[in-house]
Amino acid sequence: TMVLLGILQFATHLVLVTLAAYAFARFEFPGRKVLFALVLVQLMIMPDVLIVENYRTMAALGLKDTILAIGLPYMASAFGIFLLRQTFKTVPLDEAARIEGCGPLAVLWKVYVPLARPVYLAYALVSVSYHWNNFLWPLIITNSVESRPLTVGLQVFASTDQGIDWSIITAATLLTPAPLLVAFLLFQ
Repeated sequence: TMVLLGILQFATHLVLVTLAAYAFARFEFPGRKVLFALVLVQLMIMPDVLIVENYRTMAALGLKDTILAIGLPYMASAFGIFLLRQTFKTVPLDEAARIEGCGPLAVLWKVYVPLARPVYLAYALVSVSYHWNNFLWPLIITNSVESRPLTVGLQVFASTDQGIDWSIITAATLLTPAPLLVAFLLFQ
């Protein structure tokens, strides 16, 4: 569940954040400044404030107790859009690629994305670790053990109804951050 959720969120983050940041950085369209200001306002709102509305939305869509319900409210990231927009604005003018006949998406793929690889890596580490360790939203939106991520599953082991088995809790606590630790060590 955790790996599937992480891949789902990270893949959608990359696509949505890249496209939005590219649009804000390089295209002129009506309302661009207002829309970007709304993205910045979203940075000031804590995700926990939106839990009730997110729950209502997932219930209305019939997605309660699914992996998709855990990830859907976090598919786009205001921080990611802001970070990549600022990175894309520092890229020198892309006229050479346009002269060679590249369209907007080809310019994005061949010029902007390769130049922003370090930013993508830093953003990936922050984003994946945040969603990997998210506890409150998955606890609220899921009811079954099958759809709960590891962080919420640890809480089930610690319930006092059945007695607390500290050996299982400590082993699971050690294994839960292991994939993040391996990723961190690989990208050092």
